[in-house]
Amino acid sequence: MPITRIEVKRNWPAEKQQYLIEATHAAMVEALQIPEHDKLIRFIEHRPEHFAVPPGVSENYTLVEVSLFPGRSLEAKRKLYQGIVTRFSKIGIHPKDIRIVLYEIPMDNWGIRGGVPASEVDIGFKVDV
Repeated sequence: MPITRIEVKRNWPAEKQQYLIEATHAAMVEALQIPEHDKLIRFIEHRPEHFAVPPGVSENYTLVEVSLFPGRSLEAKRKLYQGIVTRFSKIGIHPKDIRIVLYEIPMDNWGIRGGVPASEVDIGFKVDV
């Protein structure tokens, strides 16, 4: 049950925003093997003066941050990175304009299903992929 945030510094049309959300989710379903219904993704647009980015990137610079349970293999993470980059490139975002950061948060630190630690809940899918 990842929690994902996509941050951009340009004003994307609504259909492109939705594409980025769906593309990110599809990459997570494929690479991390999360359930199709498990979607919590926020799309955040910043005014350009509120989002300092590295030199040499374009106005399409996109930051994807995913908070997730620990346990995914490096192979699954690589597949996620490539899945996102491949999908984003279909709408003109160059790979150098994409940064993806994963935050692995211990299951004890997630209060879910009424405030129960995730480590005490059957989450219904494997994280050791």
